[in-house]
Amino acid sequence: MYPDLTKENLIFVSIMLKLIHTADWHLGQTFFGYDRDEEHMAFLKWLLVVLEEQQTDVLLISGDIFDVANPSALAQRRFYHFLKEANKVNPSLQIVITAGNHDSATRLEAPNPLLKELNISVVGVIKRTEDGLLDFNSLVLPLFDKQGQRRAWCMAVPFLRQGDYPPPEEMPDSYVAGVYRMYQQLYAYVDAMRQPDEAILAMGHLHATGAELTENDRSERIIMGGLESVSSDTFPHEVAYTALGHIHKAQRVGGRENVRYAGSPLPMSFSETNYRHQVVSITIEQDKAFSIESLPVPRMVDLIRVPAQPVPPAEVEELLRDLPEKTDQAEHTLPYLEVQVLLNEPDPGFRHRVEEILADKAVRLTSIVPSYPKVEKESGFHPLSYNDLQAIDPLEMLKHSYVAKYGNDLPQEIEELFHQVIQEVNL
Repeated sequence: MYPDLTKENLIFVSIMLKLIHTADWHLGQTFFGYDRDEEHMAFLKWLLVVLEEQQTDVLLISGDIFDVANPSALAQRRFYHFLKEANKVNPSLQIVITAGNHDSATRLEAPNPLLKELNISVVGVIKRTEDGLLDFNSLVLPLFDKQGQRRAWCMAVPFLRQGDYPPPEEMPDSYVAGVYRMYQQLYAYVDAMRQPDEAILAMGHLHATGAELTENDRSERIIMGGLESVSSDTFPHEVAYTALGHIHKAQRVGGRENVRYAGSPLPMSFSETNYRHQVVSITIEQDKAFSIESLPVPRMVDLIRVPAQPVPPAEVEELLRDLPEKTDQAEHTLPYLEVQVLLNEPDPGFRHRVEEILADKAVRLTSIVPSYPKVEKESGFHPLSYNDLQAIDPLEMLKHSYVAKYGNDLPQEIEELFHQVIQEVNL
């Protein structure tokens, strides 16, 4: 909140700019087949309240608005309804949106002529001038306070693909070097046009070196085989705040308080069971970030693992029976459940038994994750020749594989079944 507009505070207020930084909404995403529209709707309603309560001047959305390049009609309606409501509750709000690697840049930019009427700017495509040079002007946006005074400039850089950045003076070239040139040259371009005390902000959708990835979250995996991981020094230290997207875990980059991933508003994997998602509130005073605050996003749906550590099937089933029964709770608010099990031998009926137990439980089963006993690897490994492979007894190979996976000897019944299969094949 701004302080009271007394004479003493008037000058202080006039040089402040309030921002909210968010990213990686992935509207339209499903979680193990379950639709998440209600969760996204709850987040967007909460964000509307935050924008109003914080008296926000600018909302920065750093890419991956949608989960896929061709989002559903429902996901698009959810997005544009939010933009309309944000303008309604805060008519002076300025919104800057950049495209992520999951977004279609041209699709995202298509309604720009209409969105500009709502003080909304979308940057997805890297444009060039008639001379074939990068159009830096299309990537630079002035930011205004509620009194209509320009207080900052935003370098609105979307997800960059090969060739989207300035060309090198000498070859060879790399993606990392190209992204570095983009931010350095763009900063110089903005710095030359700004007035004293006007801040410079940056946006980006990329993977920064040292950023902590969320375990088992494929949607934020390295995009180009690790070649696109850029240093935090890519972003000039004179920039007041750098709003990043792509990595789903909110975090600082390179130990710099003002270079941050906002993270995703919803958990994307069970590794985030105990993690609190957030948006970032930034107050810019003159040309510096005066304060940076994390605002936790309320979680509508819990994620639970049963058990916390893998145990044998019988123990898992007992724990599942202790889960609460269904009530009149809405289906879309039931917790997501991941079942972990330790297998010492094949158990093809385990999933069926789990589904029967959970039929009346107040959870939604997402996955069953098997674990196996750790087996010491044999030393002295050497590659086998073709003749060696020809001499291997198939039964011995099966026995060896079974021990390697389950830590136990092959059961007699499976050995007998294997013999039957071999006989049928040889008929």
